[in-house]
Amino acid sequence: MSVAIVDGPMMEEFVDDSEAFGKWTDQHFDMLDTDGNGELSRDELQNRQGKFSSCEFELQSKEEISSLYDALIERFDIDRSGTIDRQEFRALTKEIMLAKARGIGNSPVLVILQGDSLVMRVVQRVLQNKIN
Repeated sequence: MSVAIVDGPMMEEFVDDSEAFGKWTDQHFDMLDTDGNGELSRDELQNRQGKFSSCEFELQSKEEISSLYDALIERFDIDRSGTIDRQEFRALTKEIMLAKARGIGNSPVLVILQGDSLVMRVVQRVLQNKIN
């Protein structure tokens, strides 16, 4: 784990970088799509493995977690297939990141970075841009 300072505009710039953001979401979609059918089922989302999981969920009841996934699928399953496809996953991730960016605002905050999280990618992108 690492610690870094981020702000909302940094996160927004990463989301706006369609190549970098698309690469990250595609990698994580593929990691979550354990059966390789190009769609994320409720079980695949809820039973996500490894770095994508969040310790925040450990503090919530099973009912709260179940309600969260119901709401995610209801909101982002545009074609009403009962699953989340790659484009729907990208839209879901984008909305979550922009909500985090709005919540953080322009004031820098200190965050703990987990593995290959999206916020870690934001920080890596900023550092890469400073080098170039």
